[in-house]
Order: sequence, then C-alpha cells, then structure tokens
Amino acid sequence: MYVNKIPQTLDYGVTVTLKVIGGKWKPCIIDCIATGINRPTSIQKAIKNASLRVINQQMSELLEYEIISKTVYEGYPLKVEYSLTDFGKTLLPLIEMMQLWGDEHGKGS
Repeated sequence: MYVNKIPQTLDYGVTVTLKVIGGKWKPCIIDCIATGINRPTSIQKAIKNASLRVINQQMSELLEYEIISKTVYEGYPLKVEYSLTDFGKTLLPLIEMMQLWGDEHGKGS
C-alpha cells in the first residue's frame, strides 16, 4: 500500500470521510455489499470498469478501516464473502445521498 510522505491531519470531518471512502470505487463497493453482492468477482461484474486487482486493493483498505468484514469458507474452491460491519453500515446514508445526488445531476438529467 502507498505510504504518504506528508503527514495527514485527520481533524476535519471531510478529510476523515475521504480517508475512509475516498478512492475511485470504494463507495460503489460499499453499495454492492449493502445490496447483497458480496464476492469479489461478483462485485467486479457489477462495477464493470474496475479491475479485480483494484477492487481487491480497495477492499483491503475497507477491511483495514473496519468498514467491511471478510469470511473465508473452507473447502475447494475457496469461497470468500464480504459484509458490512455495524460501523460500515453507518456510511449507508452517505452512500444513498451520493446515489441520489448523482441520479439528479448526472448525465441523464
């Protein structure tokens, strides 16, 4: 993971929010998991322009911030599923507002 050379101050709410969900696909990943799409390949199919590598990287960051949790099921083939933590669920109103704003002001408006 990239390490920023300039120290980050997290004393401003927007900065904290961007630190946690900033990234091209993180809000989309959170939305996918919230709607029941919980496997990495399924998330990639839902977010057509994102590579699996980028999705996995951003999911690792969401795991680090305890926004999502990971469950690994034994057996072959290995099965991995992600879910929102209670902490992650607190982001859902924000994600919903982003969706509504985008629907209202997006290309089709």
